[in-house]
Parts: sequence; structure tokens; C-alpha cells
Amino acid sequence: MTRVAIIGAGPCGLSQLHAFASDSSARPGAVGGPELVCYEKQSDWGGLWNYTWRTGLDENGEPCHGSMYRYLWSNGPKECLEFADYSFEEHFGRSVGSFPPRAVLFDYIKGRAERSGIKDLIRFNHAVRSVSRSDAGRFTVTTHDYGAGSAVSEDFDYVVVASGHFSTPNMPHYPGYETFGGTLMHAHDFRDAVQFTDRDVLVIGSSYSAEDIASQCWKYGARSVVCSSRSGPMGFDWPEGIVEKPILTRVEGRTVHFADGDSAEVDAIISCTGYLHHFPFMDDELRLTTANRLATSMLYRGVVFQPENRVMYLGMQDQWYTFNMFDAQAWYARDVILGRITLPGADEQARWIAERQAAEDAIEDDYQAIDFQGAYTQDLVDQTDYPDFNTPLVNRMFHDWKKHKKQSIMGYRDHGHTSPVTGAQAPVHHPPWAHAMDDSLEAYLGEGA
Repeated sequence: MTRVAIIGAGPCGLSQLHAFASDSSARPGAVGGPELVCYEKQSDWGGLWNYTWRTGLDENGEPCHGSMYRYLWSNGPKECLEFADYSFEEHFGRSVGSFPPRAVLFDYIKGRAERSGIKDLIRFNHAVRSVSRSDAGRFTVTTHDYGAGSAVSEDFDYVVVASGHFSTPNMPHYPGYETFGGTLMHAHDFRDAVQFTDRDVLVIGSSYSAEDIASQCWKYGARSVVCSSRSGPMGFDWPEGIVEKPILTRVEGRTVHFADGDSAEVDAIISCTGYLHHFPFMDDELRLTTANRLATSMLYRGVVFQPENRVMYLGMQDQWYTFNMFDAQAWYARDVILGRITLPGADEQARWIAERQAAEDAIEDDYQAIDFQGAYTQDLVDQTDYPDFNTPLVNRMFHDWKKHKKQSIMGYRDHGHTSPVTGAQAPVHHPPWAHAMDDSLEAYLGEGA
């Protein structure tokens, strides 16, 4: 029997389990089907969507996986990540707004996983310590079982790494950090914007987390927010209380200095400077090394590890598409494992990767980047039996979303988009995001979403 190890029970790992469960010949218990074992170091599924108040180390002394914070609402239309075989309308029994809070998305993720009946395949509280080649030509996966307090090693024919790449902070240093007298943190450890009420905050970065954490701090009463980035201003029409400055150059006490010679007094510095692809549990020859980009290095079709095709990685791209792209990748990985997809030789795989990266390097703006990832996702869908979910419509919604953000960074969530699965138009959530202070599932569904 073919044995498959899946590392991580977040959205990518659950997509992989669901892909097998969706196939009559490969679902758990099917005669001749593969044996699936999913390892999850947390006590529950959901990955980053499984919120924890903890920062630094978790209850087992492991680095906290979660980068999720209270009051997070989706910063992209939910319709652009909707599972093709499980709509939001099916899950909630009605249409809901396009930008739900974390608890609503977590409930949606869990809903499909529970329907699939895959929970028994997950070994919770199991941290993967190493993945290496075995003497028998397979892969030995060694895990630490927190419950038993012991290490266990098992051999597998395939390994799917689905642990994500948004859990190991990239934290650049600026002169003066050593003596800064306020709060200094990476976005990975940001948990609650209320902590910064009536405080002056510097946010470093220009990513989604920078724009959203700046917005969160403003929403929950920060006295002022300064945004600083190497790549230049984010360019939004910020409300009073948020300003953008050139990159930080140094810190003196609580005074932060910028490249244009200006300075400001701040109580906190939040570094929204991205994450590292970090897989210390993988042996050197099996470890993915790539920058955060749309066309990852070392992954044929963005999935299959080019030096060793029995190892696969899911969700390792810089992302516009998320859940539905993870599904498309999981279906592709499943069909490679089941022998339905024949992989080309190493030279052709390497050529495909190089051509994809060259095409990405030629992209001129975010709109082209969206279409690039949409075409990639559609290509995977076309090679399997994953349901088609109208990527041209998803691309257009992403384009509209970008335009709405430029029009109003605090109001873009006050729009409704069209489900590519059901065709339903989402209602506009009330109250507007800027005035919706309760992010609970109960409050959201009870407020006319």
C-alpha cells in the first residue's frame, strides 16, 4: 500500500486530505487506496486560521505557528477564495458579506473538512522533527508526540509539505533597535489592536499586513500611525491619523528618523516585513529554497519538488489566490501520487520553472500578477477533475477589489462581490467595517451579513 505523509492541517493540508476523500478510489478505506497520515503540531486544525492568544512559544515550547490577530477581517473578497465544491451559501444557508472576519472563515474551512470526514486521519499534537530518505528508498518521517512525550519514526512513499510559509518572521534590523524603549514586534506577534489605543505607532512595510495592521490600529483608537517602507508609499487615501514616510533610518530612544530627514516620537514599532520559507525539519536535499514569489523555485507546476518528485509542497507561492489554488494544487498532487499524471524528465521540469520565473519577471503591475496566478491556477484545474470555478470572473473581482482599495482603504470592505460557484451577489455587510467592532461569528451573522 502506498503511504502518504501530509505535514500540516491548515488550509493546504486539509485541501490535500479533501482531494483524496473526494475520489472514490482513493478516499480513506477504499480498497487499494493510499494510506494517509497527516501530522499537525497544534491541537486543532485550521493552521493560521486557528487563532491563539500566545506569542513567541506555544504551550509545548515550540515556536508559535499562528500569525493571526483578533479583529482580522478578510482583506480580499471571499468569493476569490471560495472552494469550487463547497460554497459559502451552502455552508451558512444564505449569502453573507464578501469580507467576513476570521471566525467566519475558520468556520467555513472547518465545515468542508467535517463534511469530508477526514479528521481521523490527522495526528494532532505531533511536531515533525525530520524528513529524510530511508534505507529502503522511502522517506522516514520522525515526529514528536506531545501526548506520549516520545518520538516516533515511520516510512512513507510520498511526503506533502503543507505547513505554509507565514510563520517564520523576517525581522530586519535598524540602528537603535537595541535601546528602543517602547514595544518592538513583528506582525507575527501582533494579536490585538486595542493594545495600541491612545499610542503612537510606526508600521514598517508595504504588504497586506502593513496596510491592515495600520488600519486596525487606527480603527481601535491609536493616537497616530506612521507607515514607512523601502518600496515607497502604499499610496492609499489614508484617513486623518495615518501618514506615510520614507524608510526608517535609525531609532534614538523613542524618536524614529526617516530617509527624508523627518522624525517622529512613537510608543511602538510593528515590523510588517514578511516571512521566510523555513523548513528545518526537511533534510537538506529535500528542502525547498525559494524567494516569496508567484513562480517558486524548485517546484514543477508549483507543486512537485524538482530534485525529488515524490516530495511535494503546497501553497508556497506569493498569493493572490489562496484556498481554491491550494485545492487545485492538492488535486494535482493527488493525481501525481495516484499515477494519473505522468511527470516529464528533470530537464523539462527545470525548463518549465525557468520559463515561469522569466514570465513573472516581465509582469508590470498587480493586475498582470493577478491574471498570471489565475492562469496558473486554471492550468492545474484543467489537468484534473477539480470543478472549474470561473477564474476569469475571479480575476475581474480581484481587479475591482484593487480599484476599491485605491478609492477607499477603509471602505473597500463595504462592497459585495459575485460568487463564482453559485452566481449569487453578496450583500453589503452592516455596519460598515470601520464601525464593526465585534469580530465574532455570532455578531457577524446576526448583523445582516
